[in-house]
Amino acid sequence: MSSLGRASAVIGAGTLVSRVTGLLRSIVLVGVIGAVGSGPADAFAFANTLPNSVFSLISVGILTAVIVPQIVKATADADGGNAFISKLFTLGTVVLVAVTALATAAAPWLVTLVAGTAPPSVQAMATALAYWCLPQILFYGLYALLGEALNARRIFGPFTWAPVINNVVSIIGFVLIGALFAPVPTQAVDWTPEMISALGGTATGGIVLQAVVLLLFWRRTGLSLKPDFRWRGVGLGDVGRLAGWTFLMAFASLAAGIVQGRIVAAASGVGSSAAVTGNAWLIFMLPYSIIVLSIGTPYFTQISEHAAAGRHDDVRGDIARSIRTLLFFIVAAVAAVAAAAIPASRVFTKTSEDAQSAALVLLCYLIGLIPLTILFIVQRTFYAYDDTRTPFWFTIFQCVLIVGTALAAWALLQAGVLPLTELAAAVALGQSIASTVQVIVATWLLHRKIGGLRVGTWMLAIARFSVAGIPAGLAGWGAYLLLGGTSGWATSSVIAGTLATAIIGLVVVVVYVAILALMRAPELKAAGALVRRFPPGR
Repeated sequence: MSSLGRASAVIGAGTLVSRVTGLLRSIVLVGVIGAVGSGPADAFAFANTLPNSVFSLISVGILTAVIVPQIVKATADADGGNAFISKLFTLGTVVLVAVTALATAAAPWLVTLVAGTAPPSVQAMATALAYWCLPQILFYGLYALLGEALNARRIFGPFTWAPVINNVVSIIGFVLIGALFAPVPTQAVDWTPEMISALGGTATGGIVLQAVVLLLFWRRTGLSLKPDFRWRGVGLGDVGRLAGWTFLMAFASLAAGIVQGRIVAAASGVGSSAAVTGNAWLIFMLPYSIIVLSIGTPYFTQISEHAAAGRHDDVRGDIARSIRTLLFFIVAAVAAVAAAAIPASRVFTKTSEDAQSAALVLLCYLIGLIPLTILFIVQRTFYAYDDTRTPFWFTIFQCVLIVGTALAAWALLQAGVLPLTELAAAVALGQSIASTVQVIVATWLLHRKIGGLRVGTWMLAIARFSVAGIPAGLAGWGAYLLLGGTSGWATSSVIAGTLATAIIGLVVVVVYVAILALMRAPELKAAGALVRRFPPGR
């Protein structure tokens, strides 16, 4: 457990700094081009989402699911996995270059696909930006390929710290854009080619540096990386079989996301649309990234090692232990973010009224945070057993639900039941409902596969944490009201929203821990030992 704690500390610290600088990046971007009702903000969101979507198709669909378990196994080879990894990286780079070239050439069609219901001026600006942003696919892919290989070799830090460079470059670039082109137009039709080039170039330049910096740490793996086009004879066929299912799974998720984005695009220039959902997702992912990725990633490596060695009882123990540990932190995060939803949203909007509209989207996403946390471990356990087919099927099930709920929101909009300003929130709620049902099905399927998941201990832990989390969340909401609520200083500015969010979060955490201490919750001691590993020098 000590090695897991140290690894979690390194990942957690890097993720925290990365996410904080990422938040600053988004704050600066909102300050320059706006958010709610801003055509340029939505255009950038559409264009910059395209490489992220294709990257997710490659990374989530292939790298995370396949690379870590396969590299762990390859280290048992006589050469320590050198031949396998060189061939894998060569093949991966070739695929990335081809996909990037095709996606960039198809930029106009991709923009129409994701933003076809947006105003023509927004679509035109998004297309121009897409030519700058889509080359990010290559560098996102290289970053993920290098990072996952480092993780598999238990070198966890660089992968989580590299995005800080991207965020710093972007912040500097956005500030310069705001200074050079002030006042920045609030209508997409008024943006010049020079302004679009500066915005797109800044976004892509940061991603390039993010990938390049990982090469500086490759020597620590002890592996020699060189081009090798002889792809036969080292098991890449098995990788292709496994990756095929995960690629289809990620493609289905991408398709569902496109449906959601196309529907939400109808509100562009009017209310919460692509920029708001992107920022709400950023807030939503902050606790997920800091908590779930930092603690869960080392567990995934350990689960993969135990599964490869046939130590199935250890795998079951890892699953139950990791989920209980993750939920201890996540329930507190859900309570804190829910209580501070409005001031937190004010950080990414320009007025208190816009913050209230954005907060509704955030709350609808937040419902799915606990299920998503459980799914992280459940899904990766399937990957550890080289089973990518089962995750494909329960992800297809989730995608059907996502599309169904998004279309239902669109139907309600057309019927005049759902206001256009609440369309994004309805789509986000559908996402959370689909994720909740998905995790129930996924857990049941994993129980059928390996048995002994000790689900009862998860449910007891959730109940115990909820007994503490609900009053803690109410205490945080009370603190928000004491700060003046929607008419007080907590939503008067970006700085005030940030400070209010910190105060509310602190209140929630203190009350949460105090209640669990009174209950003598067994997870409190283990979580405390884990947290104590985060300060420098420990």
